[in-house]
Amino acid sequence: MCLSIPSQIVELHEQEQAVTVETMGVRRKVSSHLMAEPLAIGDYVLIHIGFVMNKIDPKDAEQSLALYQEIVDKMNQTESVDHAKT
Repeated sequence: MCLSIPSQIVELHEQEQAVTVETMGVRRKVSSHLMAEPLAIGDYVLIHIGFVMNKIDPKDAEQSLALYQEIVDKMNQTESVDHAKT
């Protein structure tokens, strides 16, 4: 199973057919070769194995990101409790 976290485009590299995206504070360059529709800074996209697969609605992306952040926060809390027990 593959989980795709929404990523926001922060930079365009048109000559390379690539974009730089930010995913929960982490930036990386990915290929936009598979996208037929134009991409713009600020668009939210889903990425699979280094390729932009599709754009998604900003509201849906923000809701997903909030949920992912909640999961990360809960995992961090559990780790803190586990470390405190040892």
